Amino acid sequence: MSRHQLSPSPSEPPTSHLGRARPSPAASGSAASGVPGPRQAAEAWVPDSAAAEVLLVTGYDFLQGEVEQIVAAAGGHLRVVADVADAARYWDSAAAVLVGSDVRELPPRRRAPAVLVGLNGEGDSLWHLAAALGAERVAVLPDAAAWLAEYLSRSRSPEAGGLVLGITGGCGGAGATTSAIWIAQAAAGLGVRVLLVDGDPWGGGLELALAAEEVPGLRWPDLSGASGSIDPEQLADSLPMVGGFCFLSWPGNRDRPAPVDATTAGGVLDAARRGYELVVVDIGRGTEPVQLFAWDCDRLLVVVPAQLKAAVATARLLHELPPVEAALLVRGKTGAALDGGLIADAVGLPVQGRVPELRGVTAAGENGRLLDLGKRRSVRHFAASVLDLMDGEIPVGDEL
Repeated sequence: MSRHQLSPSPSEPPTSHLGRARPSPAASGSAASGVPGPRQAAEAWVPDSAAAEVLLVTGYDFLQGEVEQIVAAAGGHLRVVADVADAARYWDSAAAVLVGSDVRELPPRRRAPAVLVGLNGEGDSLWHLAAALGAERVAVLPDAAAWLAEYLSRSRSPEAGGLVLGITGGCGGAGATTSAIWIAQAAAGLGVRVLLVDGDPWGGGLELALAAEEVPGLRWPDLSGASGSIDPEQLADSLPMVGGFCFLSWPGNRDRPAPVDATTAGGVLDAARRGYELVVVDIGRGTEPVQLFAWDCDRLLVVVPAQLKAAVATARLLHELPPVEAALLVRGKTGAALDGGLIADAVGLPVQGRVPELRGVTAAGENGRLLDLGKRRSVRHFAASVLDLMDGEIPVGDEL
């Protein structure tokens, strides 16, 4: 896996803004406001025993100070160890393990850290390092202070929320948006509480494929200035619904999309996870949407046409994805020259399902008729194979 050169100076950590900060934004009507600081966001997290210790591994003094404030404000206990080898004996007993961006390797046979904690200005190197270490999340401080406190609180609660399923294309035009719509539609048909999220600001707007431009409700630009902690029920009440599921889309117009930063995007997904049983994220292929959304997903599905060139492009894309469970959705007819087994071997991921090749699917996407095609038996069978991946994590029935 290719990596950027990662060599920030321990004595002078970077301080400018960038990264996967995730303090959840608040939503009320079409606007959100109120930025809770670390003390406010962390009040719910009060460890009830010494076993709820948070381990931070870093030699950065500034990073240590930031995390200490977050945990202390909650009344929790933080153990800071500068050396990875010394941290090994505390690693497995800690309630959560945080590693600083100065860490380059883990102790042998230890679980992956919960969060890679970095500083503003470290750029894309944080995501590459997180992937190399297998970290579950990335938090950029000080901006992500409130999010990190909330994350530590949720990590102690088994009822943390629903499943976030990310879907991306292994190459351009693979059919990720179509697949995401059909999966959301099938799950909603089973009575699952579903949110479909448009993760690509440059994709033209998911609402066009749903023929839902006129359906009232919030779009991403309405949340662009959001900050603070969002209420899941308020979010759900504010979002448009079509086909039995809610959706959050970029507008389907020619206007330049209003920027939504990582803090806002991650915060919305935090609230969505708490308010829905299944969140399906249609992730774009660019660096920006992958960093904004892929790192918040519990599972990833990559749609790849049954073509050699597409398989090669998919294998390259995997270098940019976070280290979460992933599988392939192969698009093509049964008996294609390049079958699912060959694609799986070439890419290095298992095949979870086959996206059916339907006549007129491109036109249906242009005309907003994908939900009509989603009612076909072949599509329902495809969606069933995908929902089987959840292994009881969402209330899916036996048959579609």
